[in-house]
Parts: sequence; structure tokens; C-alpha cells
Amino acid sequence: MQTLDEIKQLLHRNKLRLQQELLQSKEAMQLIKKSASTNLTEEEKEKIKIQLLDICKAIPALAVFLLPGGALLLPLLIKLIPDILPSAFQEDLPKDNN
Repeated sequence: MQTLDEIKQLLHRNKLRLQQELLQSKEAMQLIKKSASTNLTEEEKEKIKIQLLDICKAIPALAVFLLPGGALLLPLLIKLIPDILPSAFQEDLPKDNN
């Protein structure tokens, strides 16, 4: 069983990862809007591609979580299929400042 401090640290880390994912999604939306009027560079196209794949990965994870018992099933699924998580949750974040 995890201590309260460990749980707080995990919540903080996942909050930072969620913020990072939201910022990436916002940037992708801005690039999509930009593509309506100008051509995008290859780097910008790649950013959009990666973010759209992240969104597609998040949908099945959310669906599993919403199922009865999904909160217990999702960690097992992540262990079996680690690529199901969006990139922000797979990358190592800078050390938390506590």
C-alpha cells in the first residue's frame, strides 16, 4: 500500500503530464487553423500527426476507465500495452519540485 505522500506525488506528476498534453493539443489546434491559410512545414505536420495519434490513444483508455471495474482494469491494460498512453504520459518529466 502506498503512503499518502506517494499518492500526492503521483497526483502531482500526472497533473503536470495532463497539463503538458493539453498544451500540445492546443498547439496542434493552432497549427490546424494555420493550415487553412498557409502551408505547414514538415515539422509542423509531424507535430499535428503525433498529437492526433495521442488523442486516438486516449479514447480507448478513457472508454476502459468508464467501464464497471475499469479503474482496476486500466493499470493492467497499461502494463500489457504501454503504448496506449499519450506521449506526455510516457515521457520522463523533470524532477518534481516538492
